[in-house]
Amino acid sequence: QYRVPFFRELAKRPGIDLLVAYGNEKGIPSVAPDGFAGVLTPMHEFKVLGSELRWHSAHYRYATPRHADVVVLSWSPRYITLLPALVQARWNNVGTVLWGHGYSKAETRLRENSRGALADFADSVLFYNHTSAQRFIDRGYSAPERVFVALNTLDITAINAARERWEADPAGLAGFRREHGLHGPMILFVSRLTASNRVDLLLNAAASLRRDVPDLKVVIIGAGPEGDSLKQLAKSLGIQDSVVFAGAIYEEARLAPYFLSASVFCYPVNVGLSLIHSMAYGLPVVTSDRMTAQNPEIEAFQDGVNGCCYRDGDADALGGVLGLILTDPELRASLSRGARATVTQDFNISKMV
Repeated sequence: QYRVPFFRELAKRPGIDLLVAYGNEKGIPSVAPDGFAGVLTPMHEFKVLGSELRWHSAHYRYATPRHADVVVLSWSPRYITLLPALVQARWNNVGTVLWGHGYSKAETRLRENSRGALADFADSVLFYNHTSAQRFIDRGYSAPERVFVALNTLDITAINAARERWEADPAGLAGFRREHGLHGPMILFVSRLTASNRVDLLLNAAASLRRDVPDLKVVIIGAGPEGDSLKQLAKSLGIQDSVVFAGAIYEEARLAPYFLSASVFCYPVNVGLSLIHSMAYGLPVVTSDRMTAQNPEIEAFQDGVNGCCYRDGDADALGGVLGLILTDPELRASLSRGARATVTQDFNISKMV
């Protein structure tokens, strides 16, 4: 869904006739194309020796001059149809772009070399951020002139509309805060409740932080396999009255008042597009200092400019950073300005396109 505004904007550009051939990835529901041509092509997933592989016939079906002048392909060695598509495109003089992260958080030399080998068959590679692109060049996988970057981001049109609507209704926003008991300092987390996101660190940090900030509220929006254990952890820490588990919320109009009521956004580790989402509301972001454990959108994060990082895995350090932001209005205001500037100046759909 978050890709639709990007493809719609790309399709508007002069000289581009865009067709998006998309799959049906397990666990990630898709949406209908809107503002561009699209065709659903079934994608099959299976395991071989414990590794998950994918077969997507659209890769080689469209890599012919009858269908395309250029094909943009998902850059992952897990697609066993990717190399045949690249070879077919080269034989048929169809231009190729490999688009993806260009790295793995569980990186191995084999994975890195596999991506590099696939890149040899493509005309160009397109990264989500400059850091990964430069690392790829520095390690000798590609000449610089074949490497490009489109900073990954969200379309913030709906975010801006929801934010402006609630800000224009201060009485309504105050009523929302009263209804949900959000009358004091508030920390917000919005994402899937999975082990890799380490929401447990946030709860442990909140337990120590509440001694200095007694009216603290932590709002956790999302659902996932860790939901029950996180609720039990909050109870065992004695902070269940300070933690609101709001469940999964997807509508921007319903998310907006939570963002506008928060003082800081905390994503303990593994942050991605949630970084852009929160910065669009002007929220400072707190996350881990282990950058290799983050997603490519971490390039938008600047410690001390639009957020602060803490020592990875250390709940006390996380509590200390959160406490500093919550209790220092000038710092919080400065980080908030930095967050909004980051999204409006660099991480926007028009610039990505």
